Amino acid sequence: MSSYALQLKDLRKSFGKSEIIRGVNLDIPVGERLAIIGPNGAGKSTLFNLISGRFPPTSGDVLLHGQKINGKKPFEINRMGLSRSFQITNIFPKLSVFENLRCSVLWSLGYKYTFLKFLADLDDANARTEELMSMIKLDKKRDVLAANLTYAEQRALEIGVTIGGGASVVLLDEPTAGMSKTETTRFISLIKEVTVGKTLLTVEHDMGVVFGLADKIAVVVYGEVLAYDTPDAVRANQRVQDAYLGSAVADEQGAQHA
Repeated sequence: MSSYALQLKDLRKSFGKSEIIRGVNLDIPVGERLAIIGPNGAGKSTLFNLISGRFPPTSGDVLLHGQKINGKKPFEINRMGLSRSFQITNIFPKLSVFENLRCSVLWSLGYKYTFLKFLADLDDANARTEELMSMIKLDKKRDVLAANLTYAEQRALEIGVTIGGGASVVLLDEPTAGMSKTETTRFISLIKEVTVGKTLLTVEHDMGVVFGLADKIAVVVYGEVLAYDTPDAVRANQRVQDAYLGSAVADEQGAQHA
């Protein structure tokens, strides 16, 4: 198996005559936590959509553990070990916390399209669900409908669903958006805990989250990777300061002192 969890090779995406992703190259090692940052319209979400199979690339390749996955459907990529969350919470509002999580573990445990078993009798699935529920700190909300959870709890549930299938590579799209400072701090700890041993890619605008979570940072500007390095190196990069990070950090510091 490749030592890289994900590899993007001269990845490009155009919509009509507009080139959104312009030759992105990244080699992301197994177990790395990578934050993808950049100004609005830089192509961050498009890049996530290319990796997860929602969009086909115009050219170039996406490799998951050395296997080319561009051209595959999102559910096929998911079954190969890559899972993602979205900016907008994506859960089953009329199912309980337990039921949402159990849905996410069934396929990975070999329960595919079978109608011959009662879910309550699937001891391994139920045990894995209980474990997930405890990991995301929602065990006390076991039977609460997802629609009745707080916003932060719904985001935690979505992360539980995202990792429930046993994916080795996890993509989180702005996981702390809309949260208070206190909720964000708790959420960073939760993300670190539930992604131990996994490769994590996250798109995030909150610089406190980025510098508190990431091993490496990729700065995307106008569809190109301007820098890919450690947080300290990226923070000190003059090109990044000029293009994006200086104003973003200034905004963050201003908000903290407001």
